[in-house]
Amino acid sequence: MSMSGADFNGVGEDPRIFRNICRDRILKDMLKPDKDKENKSAWKVLIMDKFTVRIMGYACKMAEITDAGVSLVEDLFKRREPMPSMDVIYFVQPLKENVIMLLSDMSGRCPLYRKAYIFFSSPIPKDLVTYIKNDSSVIPRIGALREMNLEFFAIDMQGFVTDHDMALTDLYGANEHNSKKFNDTISTMACRIATTFASLKEFPTVRYRAPKSADPSTAPKFDMVPKWLANATWEIVSKYKSTIPEFPQKETCELLVLDRPIDQIAPVIHEWTYDAMCHDLLEMDGNKYIYEVSKEDSEPEKKEALLEDQDPLWIELRHIHIADASERLYEKMNTFVSKNKAAQLHSRDGGEISTTDLQKIVQALPQYGEQVDKLTLHIDIAGKINRCIRDYGLRDLGQLEQDLVFGDAGAKEVINMLRSKQNLSEENKLRLMIIYAIVCPDKFEGDKGDKLMQLAKLPSDDMKAINSLRYLVSSDAKKAARDGGFSLKFDAQKKKNTGVRTERQDGEEGWALSRFFPLMEELVEKLSKGELPLNEYPSLSQPSSTSQGAGESASAPKPAQNPQPMSRRSRRTPQWAKGRNSDDSQSSDSSVLRHASGDFKRLGNRIFVFIVGGATRSELRVAHKLTMKLKREIVLGSSSIDNPPQFISKLKALGPS
Repeated sequence: MSMSGADFNGVGEDPRIFRNICRDRILKDMLKPDKDKENKSAWKVLIMDKFTVRIMGYACKMAEITDAGVSLVEDLFKRREPMPSMDVIYFVQPLKENVIMLLSDMSGRCPLYRKAYIFFSSPIPKDLVTYIKNDSSVIPRIGALREMNLEFFAIDMQGFVTDHDMALTDLYGANEHNSKKFNDTISTMACRIATTFASLKEFPTVRYRAPKSADPSTAPKFDMVPKWLANATWEIVSKYKSTIPEFPQKETCELLVLDRPIDQIAPVIHEWTYDAMCHDLLEMDGNKYIYEVSKEDSEPEKKEALLEDQDPLWIELRHIHIADASERLYEKMNTFVSKNKAAQLHSRDGGEISTTDLQKIVQALPQYGEQVDKLTLHIDIAGKINRCIRDYGLRDLGQLEQDLVFGDAGAKEVINMLRSKQNLSEENKLRLMIIYAIVCPDKFEGDKGDKLMQLAKLPSDDMKAINSLRYLVSSDAKKAARDGGFSLKFDAQKKKNTGVRTERQDGEEGWALSRFFPLMEELVEKLSKGELPLNEYPSLSQPSSTSQGAGESASAPKPAQNPQPMSRRSRRTPQWAKGRNSDDSQSSDSSVLRHASGDFKRLGNRIFVFIVGGATRSELRVAHKLTMKLKREIVLGSSSIDNPPQFISKLKALGPS
């Protein structure tokens, strides 16, 4: 007996998916060009700097690099043994110190390698080209000198970051005097965004969040960030038409440049999907999760697991409600046990099987080791998340958060929560206060905020996070803040409940605590339908008809959802998780990708969204969700991907130093 394909659906390997294109450019264009395909014995050395090592790590697996003929991977700045009989591939940033190092390797009478194939991650300055040409001993030893235009981290099949982790503080903070850092951040970010379009050979129509100030000429720098970034990106991408072979001459996709001020609630509210809760509640290092495995007659052993696209169970679960994920996991476990007599022997007298029992099954049934290992891993994760929900009182807190966002709760409910829930952590109380300040800024004017913080028993340092919200709003609010008053006015016409959003009636969210949606979702849908106001989101060019999609575009019918939704009425489903309309039609990523991979040619042209100042897991989920809903691949880019604690730390740092 083996687990069926329905239990563990693999991810589509369609080469047209965003990250697969990035991977194939590295493997085929750089590591294994056509001339090497017939010569499998042509082993090479690959040398990278610290930055390009990370690019490679997100795009490829080590096994794929080895399969492409690389026998050794080296660090550019570490001492290396000469290998004069082997060719070398350099994948580095076009920096002078990098060029000096590679020329040192290849110059003189005894170069370290036979022939060098040099690939730069972004356009190389002319002075560095001249510097290379001036070394006459190196020129005959260079087999290729190319700009890969690959300077971003593909963190997801439909997501990337530019590695500007401090963009929020560098661009929006109180310390605006550092103009060089500000300008350098915009310039570098634009270059890295542009390399995504160079890699995909896409020419975008560029739109951006317009400055909120009535007079852009006097607007503060932070209010101009989306416009300046959009202009810088457009300028670079436009040059590709004449510098990159086969680059489109007309717009083939759309880019929408947003920034964190458009939605300050998304980074702090509790998101109830599996992926978001993993990164919010568990101590993870990026996508790395550490857990314990029980061993017979020995101490438990710690293991590391990567929650990534190569794990089909992770793909199936990551964007669904935690209650649904838990239910599916236990159904899979019980199905496996019921169909395998040997596994039944390890269950507890025919009762429910535990994670420890599953670990014993792996030892007793090695032929199912990998499958049961994955199942054990995710049952362990789901169990920890559900314990956190219970121990931290997140059910009631999450309900209040969403009621605040949709205007169904106010001061009375917040005060009752603070007085009655003594087990709320400081972090969770602060997150509630941030949401309350965004939704009801008038409640924090004068000394009201201090009194609320005292009621919440939060240290005065946490008030920095509340005060720093003013640096993410309009220029008028920022001026008022500097004059000593607390102001979070988002719009001159709005006086109260500035953060309240309208509940969506799309029938897709059936679980309780799933009402919240990032505002990015609404903006992308409007963009796809041609309904995004040009006065609020101007365009740097008049979009051609091709940018709206191929054949099927914004008006395409909604795709069918998962044809076989699982029962939502299992006894394992917590009562609090059941929605008022319990017919949850959210489909898992595995289902989405099965449909998308076979139908990718029929999708309309891509929509790219870039969020300056950090994106969230919920926004990454929206990119996947809208891909099928709109029949257009949505690619989310950002300066970073932040979990709530990371965002709050950055929020505190926005104030004066």
